[in-house]
Amino acid sequence: MTKPIRTRMGDGELVMMSAEEIKEEVLLGTQDAADRGNIPELTAQELEQLFDIITESGRIVSVTPGEEVVVIDDGSTLALTSEYNDGAALSRSQAVMTYQNCCGADTVLLPHNDFSYKPIKGVINYELQDYHTISQLTTAPLFYGAQPNMGLYYQPDGPCANPSELLPQGKIEEAQQAQLDAAKMLTDDIVYIFKELNSIGLEGINLDTSGSAGDADFMAALNACVEIKKINPEMPVIVGIASEFILGMHGKVEFEGKRLAGMYPHEQVKTVEAAGASIFGPAINVNTSSSFPWNLSRAVTFIKAATDVSNIPVHANVGMGVNGIPMLEVSTVDCVTRASKALVQIAKVDGL
Repeated sequence: MTKPIRTRMGDGELVMMSAEEIKEEVLLGTQDAADRGNIPELTAQELEQLFDIITESGRIVSVTPGEEVVVIDDGSTLALTSEYNDGAALSRSQAVMTYQNCCGADTVLLPHNDFSYKPIKGVINYELQDYHTISQLTTAPLFYGAQPNMGLYYQPDGPCANPSELLPQGKIEEAQQAQLDAAKMLTDDIVYIFKELNSIGLEGINLDTSGSAGDADFMAALNACVEIKKINPEMPVIVGIASEFILGMHGKVEFEGKRLAGMYPHEQVKTVEAAGASIFGPAINVNTSSSFPWNLSRAVTFIKAATDVSNIPVHANVGMGVNGIPMLEVSTVDCVTRASKALVQIAKVDGL
């Protein structure tokens, strides 16, 4: 009798599965992604390779020496500061330097603790001072980053009418216009913040979780990227995506003649590329009631389709609840390392 294999569910629960069950799960996962995205399934050889990665005996696994990739982050230093939950009570500069010097980070990021662009505008002078000071201490590239988070521009927190209130009333056009108004404000705010940071030596900017409020949110990030590149064509810009496909909250917005609603990663990356971004960050949703092998197979299938057509680096998000990583507060190292290895060796990502 074959010994059961230790793996997990999408919510992190430990489960035991047979080899046959895991093979069935990875097959179903790639079929689901291929069907949804109209993209190729993983080949039989790739499925076997993925099975081998998932079932490796060690708790932690790694790529073959020589296949290592660069690692970037979207705010890891927040976990070290006293402003974030029960952090290590470090200042922002201490957190960045600890992450760089003690953790050996390839890049570091200075995040505002709210991690959204709208509130940053009101405290930009403080951010400029912190960024300038910390940039004099760091050796690794120092990015500044936050989420577009267009929802903050809707009432009651923002100035624009709330589409979530207008849509149930059947006010479709009014809801669409509210999204366009919010998108314009969001783009303007991101560009304003970039200009200020650029004036004191910004090394790179991250537009993280773009599209979280739907297709108009994604459009705002793309338009901001275009303007950033006009101002400084050499500026590295990371555009990370909120989910595996762009939600059609507006439904009709376009970028360079292409409708944004419903785009999957292989389409997202070409749009991000056209906007002038330097790095594309895909995020494939995790189904918490499905297995880790199923979720990881889906993620690898979607992202491989994106790397196959991309002309810019693809850095897959391996954070909580996306790209195969279970949805729980503390990511499990067994799943993180297996997902990372699979994304590098099978999906051929350029970074994580």
